[in-house]
Amino acid sequence: MDKKNPTLFQMFIVLAAIALVCAAGVSLVYNATKPVIDQSRLNKKIQTVSKIVPEFDNSPVEETFFVKTANGDSLQFYPAKKGNELVGMGVSSYSTKGYGGRIDILVGFKPDGTIFNTEVVQLNETPGLGDKSDKNKSPWANQFNDKNPKDFKLLVKKDGGDVDAISAATITSRAYTEAVDLAYKTFIAHQNGSKPEATSGATSVNN
Repeated sequence: MDKKNPTLFQMFIVLAAIALVCAAGVSLVYNATKPVIDQSRLNKKIQTVSKIVPEFDNSPVEETFFVKTANGDSLQFYPAKKGNELVGMGVSSYSTKGYGGRIDILVGFKPDGTIFNTEVVQLNETPGLGDKSDKNKSPWANQFNDKNPKDFKLLVKKDGGDVDAISAATITSRAYTEAVDLAYKTFIAHQNGSKPEATSGATSVNN
């Protein structure tokens, strides 16, 4: 190779070699860090599930399974057991109708359908308004705790339900409530061995 006047082909060979070395380096780093990242995600999921269901002695995350919703989607279920007895069920649910888009939450139920607890997994709602649905921001979501949707209507009060909406964040409140409702209907249908009812959700665009 003429170092002073390299040809286009020679420059291509050098650049290709550099690219291969860089790709190999990235692959090595990814393979080395992936198990750590995966374990960190698993630990976070275990911690979150443990917040939404009664005390258990099994591994709900390892026993997870999926249940179809009325809309043809599937929700992930986390069975919490003590001994061989089911003491609770965590359900991963969502709504696409948040003010900032999709809201992902975990809803924990007692075997009779009573809501034990809920936790935000991911949301992009307005700071100081819709993000108050996150318990790290406000206690708003605690109103679902110990409520059985058989008696507690999962709609915001503006729509004829029993849920107090977040002030100036009705869209977020509706979306969060819709996600809880989807989890409940899917869980009850699974418990009863029946087909889940569809969750309609609200169509209003006034926040």
